[in-house]
Amino acid sequence: MQHLALTFALLATPASAIDPDGISGRVVSSRGPEVGVWVIAETTDLPTEFSRIVVTGDDGRFVIPDLPKANYRVWVRGYGLRDSETVAAAPGQDIALTAPIAESPAEAAEIYPANYWFSLFHPPGAASFPGTGKNGVAPAIATQQEWLAAIKEECIGCHPMGDAFTRNLPGIGDPIALWAKRLAEGRGPDPDEYLETMQKGQRQRMVNAFAAAGTDSALASFADWTTRIEQGALPAAAPPRPAGVERNVVLSMWAWSLNEHGDGGAIHDEITTDKRDPTVNANGVVYGTQYRYGRIATLDPKTHVTGTVDIPGYDPPIPHRRISMPHNPMADHKGRVWNTIVTSEGLAPSYCLEASESPFAAYFPRRLPTGLQIALYDPAAQKPVQLIPTCFGTHHLAFDTDADHTLYFSGDTSVIGWFKVAEWDRTQDANRAQGWCPMVLDTNGDGVISPDHTRWNGASDTETAGGGEENASRGGQVVGAITDPKADTQITAFTYGLNVDYNDHSVWAVAWRPKLVPSGLVRMDVGAEAPQSCKTEYFEPPRRADGTYAAYNARGLDVDSKGVVWVGFGSGQLGRFERAKCRVLNGITATGQHCPEGWTFYDMPGPKIAGVADGTADWPYLIWVDLHNVLGLGRDVPILDANNSDSLAALDPATGKWTVIRVPYPAGFYPRGMDGRIDDATAGWKGRGVWAAYGMAQNATKHIEGGLPGRLVKVQIRPDPLAH
Repeated sequence: MQHLALTFALLATPASAIDPDGISGRVVSSRGPEVGVWVIAETTDLPTEFSRIVVTGDDGRFVIPDLPKANYRVWVRGYGLRDSETVAAAPGQDIALTAPIAESPAEAAEIYPANYWFSLFHPPGAASFPGTGKNGVAPAIATQQEWLAAIKEECIGCHPMGDAFTRNLPGIGDPIALWAKRLAEGRGPDPDEYLETMQKGQRQRMVNAFAAAGTDSALASFADWTTRIEQGALPAAAPPRPAGVERNVVLSMWAWSLNEHGDGGAIHDEITTDKRDPTVNANGVVYGTQYRYGRIATLDPKTHVTGTVDIPGYDPPIPHRRISMPHNPMADHKGRVWNTIVTSEGLAPSYCLEASESPFAAYFPRRLPTGLQIALYDPAAQKPVQLIPTCFGTHHLAFDTDADHTLYFSGDTSVIGWFKVAEWDRTQDANRAQGWCPMVLDTNGDGVISPDHTRWNGASDTETAGGGEENASRGGQVVGAITDPKADTQITAFTYGLNVDYNDHSVWAVAWRPKLVPSGLVRMDVGAEAPQSCKTEYFEPPRRADGTYAAYNARGLDVDSKGVVWVGFGSGQLGRFERAKCRVLNGITATGQHCPEGWTFYDMPGPKIAGVADGTADWPYLIWVDLHNVLGLGRDVPILDANNSDSLAALDPATGKWTVIRVPYPAGFYPRGMDGRIDDATAGWKGRGVWAAYGMAQNATKHIEGGLPGRLVKVQIRPDPLAH
């Protein structure tokens, strides 16, 4: 929304004490003090645009603490209100802000998060399944869950659904034809040839998603949705204002990594510290992946200066390879940044295939169609990014706490791979540092995996899918037919979110594809004598008698300090899996549905989709467990990046209650990963924070309010709304 010119005068006498670097005040409306609304202070006086956002407490009072010296525009946003006019202010002042009441429910709803608008969406009813083709639903779609998974994954997986851009269909005419046109055109042609190539791929993904669900049914549902909104349909209920600890939130934001295209560089993920020790890189630079531009983005929160570091080419070795697509970063104990690379190049090393060169190739050789690499950036060395060849696909990554500083990777369909960082530091030998194991279930129950991969049930060739999620298989089963109960069983799945249980050093990954419904969890125990000691287990959400599942479409997972696995499901749910409760772990029945007793599910905050009992209208990408109580909500609190509700959603495992950390401005907060850093352990809430980015990995900034560039967001929770 646009804000009006400055009109309100400053109060002559401060109403409460405030530090010289803070701005305090009170928000009132015609109804009196406004409690639980956001006060936003913005400035362009710093090297990059900066803002800080707080929530009003009792009597509408607020304190915006610890502001950098600058001139600020301060204004109010809140549910039930119209955005206020702005007031010019500087640190050390106390100001009065008047919040106008929204003139209608429709005006109030303009700033509701996308999930509230998406809750109005009507998918085909239960009677439409299984699809017949003739009824508009694809014959391959057996349940409403499968239909919704196809739509939510490919739509909300790229941008919010229900934001101003998606819920308002431009043009006049048949809404079905207009939606077909939107699918075909996307955001329109891009003058940049490379970006246009990417956009063509995204447009085709949307077309394919509709086709997978059934193009006729998908077009009809979306046309109905936007038509009803155009005719005045509104969400059934307003979002609740921040309450309790939610009013103690302080948000700091920086416009991040602006480039020659002016779109913020399409930051996919960020990293600030080593997850195992959140004091690493204290007060240091934040790093992000510029997915579209082949760069690592940097931001110094102390100086507000941004920059970029080029990802080079591997073969040929050029200084900058724009199409490398750096995806997910992770920091190590030395503050170095490791990145997965989606579009690798060149030839695979011979040790991936030749038994004489690697024990892992002898056990499970990799016939790779192209080379695969990871990227290492050492800021202290001030040297170019280094590319290191791997024998496995990479997408997400996580460190173990072992002496080797082993770094595990998802992103392959056949194996889980790893890289021993300590060995690399000693030898600079990529062959000696890396290893991999195929995902094989102990079907015969003898406690070991047969070393002859040609005799496994479901034995596949040894090529990897590689190439990132766009190339992941869209069909088939994770566990195929078990033709020989005396043999072990190889499973095939594109692994997505991945993390390590520090208690027993097992590796957990989401089996994202080949089927979004149900999807599942892969656990690998690498053992002491890998690859021979590797063993895999596979777990799915419980299947009901009607063929539906308790949850579906997993993407991200993390593991808490007790070994509990937390999983974000695209159905709009959080899953809790406790392996210790499982009565069966191997054998002929251990194919996914053998441990329903290990699961607990929680609906994400916010509304459900109309007429859909399972899950909610939200959609999480990854999840982060606060192992060190960085945010202040408690140790082991799981936090979802709620991509369709402008928020981070934190669950109290003891009570099952949610804390919603809403990022109200600019609308379109769409985080991918997040992490937490302790800058000063003695400084209380001021010395720590959780970081996340507006992770519009493959999308135009038109999904961000006002067309603004994406932001880096720091979240802190203070003792009360006036603490400074």
